[in-house]
Amino acid sequence: MIQLVSGRVQGQVQGVGFRAHVKQAAVRLGVSGYALNLPDGQVEVLLCGPRESVEQVQQSVSQGPHGARVDNIGWQTLDPSTAGQVEGFRIG
Repeated sequence: MIQLVSGRVQGQVQGVGFRAHVKQAAVRLGVSGYALNLPDGQVEVLLCGPRESVEQVQQSVSQGPHGARVDNIGWQTLDPSTAGQVEGFRIG
């Protein structure tokens, strides 16, 4: 079953390799989506893929790379019928 989730990550998550960390986990697990820096210092993450894989990437997001500090993540489950529009994984 395909799962599509969006999250906003708060904490020390910009300038510490956080987006690359998320992309590495996503690509390794076959999850598509993106990780984008937001002007307010948060990172927006979109994950699309098999439920187990998405959950594993969410765990990687919550841990972050060395040097990051994740204070809070607000996850939202989205309608998976739009999942066909999500291809690859990009950071920005």
